[in-house]
Amino acid sequence: MLKTVIAPPSVTVPNVPLSPAIAYKDLVFVSGQLPIDPATGLLAEGITAQTRASLDNLRTVLEAAGASMQSVLKTTVFLKNMDDFGAMNTVYAAAFETDPPARSAIEVARLPKDALVEIEAVAARVN
Repeated sequence: MLKTVIAPPSVTVPNVPLSPAIAYKDLVFVSGQLPIDPATGLLAEGITAQTRASLDNLRTVLEAAGASMQSVLKTTVFLKNMDDFGAMNTVYAAAFETDPPARSAIEVARLPKDALVEIEAVAARVN
């Protein structure tokens, strides 16, 4: 089968039936990445730090799959509060300085672990 589970050891996987990412042919589908510090297992504090942590976790999964932040085609950003959009967007923009991917941003009632942000992505493999 062409489907491959991507599960880097440094990424926290919740006790639910999901894979951090699935690679299929030349595409990588990354599950929503919470802002969990892989060293401590704790959430970062505040929307800026949480966005940075979610993007760092996203980068880790992408690299394990043979993709990169530059090969991301589409992201979905889930926000606990749309009032945090500006602060999230500033951190996000720094991660995707050139040719940013298509993106949706959605306010949700609640995220796992009461996170403020969660980011998922679809990317092309570069290796």
